[in-house]
Amino acid sequence: MNFNTWFSSLQTRTARNSGAGLVAFRELLARLNNPQQNYKIIHVAGTNGKGTVCTRLAQALSRAGEKTGLFISPHLISPTERIQIDGQEITAADFIHAVEQVFLLAQEPLNFFFFFSAAALYYFAQNKVRYVVLETGLGGRKDPTNVCVPVLSIITSIGLDHTPLLGNTLEQIAFEKAGIIKPHIPVLCGALPVQAARVVEEIAQEKNAPLEIMPPLNAGNAHLQNMRLAQRAATCLGFSAQTCAEAIKQAALPGRFEVFYRGNKTFILDGAHNPPALANLLAYWQNSPFAQARAAVLCGFMQDKDYPQMMSMLAAYFKTGIVTAVSSVRAAGEEKISPLLPATWPFVPDVSAALLLAQERADVVLVTGSFYLVGAIRKQLIEA
Repeated sequence: MNFNTWFSSLQTRTARNSGAGLVAFRELLARLNNPQQNYKIIHVAGTNGKGTVCTRLAQALSRAGEKTGLFISPHLISPTERIQIDGQEITAADFIHAVEQVFLLAQEPLNFFFFFSAAALYYFAQNKVRYVVLETGLGGRKDPTNVCVPVLSIITSIGLDHTPLLGNTLEQIAFEKAGIIKPHIPVLCGALPVQAARVVEEIAQEKNAPLEIMPPLNAGNAHLQNMRLAQRAATCLGFSAQTCAEAIKQAALPGRFEVFYRGNKTFILDGAHNPPALANLLAYWQNSPFAQARAAVLCGFMQDKDYPQMMSMLAAYFKTGIVTAVSSVRAAGEEKISPLLPATWPFVPDVSAALLLAQERADVVLVTGSFYLVGAIRKQLIEA
């Protein structure tokens, strides 16, 4: 069985339930000899910016000479992207071995992300890393990664997303994200809305956890905010700001305003997948040289996101747009998107055909709305 077939099988076998819960996950880790106790963990939650901050921080720690593991999601092309050591993805063989160890010792049904988390923690211990930058999957309080005791907790941002699961208000979502705060463990936060900051402050105070909430930048630039947060995290861990600054600045961030040049066409890929992230992207776009070009947006969305608002936001910025849908049961299809389409924007169900049409209509194409779409387009551009 090749790796892709094996991985699809894993998804099928573990998507039938919502997982066994944190108690069972702790017991599983105990049977794996508690791999999470073998390295120093930086635990990262937040609505947006998690992957960016995690990747930048991990690369900074590696540059400083520390063997560093990184666990992030989702992947863009291959699931091996989710588990890395010093910037190198886990091999297919090592991934299969790690998950097989979890299968052997799991006594309760586990969903896909629980399996992935356990496999990552096991793999990092086997490879004797010193630090692990660990991203939550969803929320924080009930996330499997929350069984770990970190040396630093980070909350990148708090906004309205995953509202059916996390709550409909900033206060409710802040409560879930702040669930990663541990007694006496320092907490570092990016700029937070006032309502969310109050909740985080209360929980940190209850747990006697030292708290630092960074003030917003005057320009409100999310990219700079994330860089600044990663650099501050490195200094909180005792590393030189000067040593880490260049690594943080140069960190490769697939799918985060990633630029591809193909012939005389330019493609910018950004996985902004909720209104706050899209607002940050559009603000950055406005101040970029691409804003003056003959540009089009190629977008697609998941149906559990606020795609009506995102469509409205994109239509206000771009005269030319194409909407498509990735191959996923979660994708927002034509029946949901068509009523929202501007008159001149077509819905093209095939991603490859949508990409060709976007190239015909523009010199610069912004691909956004979903990491799944960004991953599909990124694969085509790399293989072109």
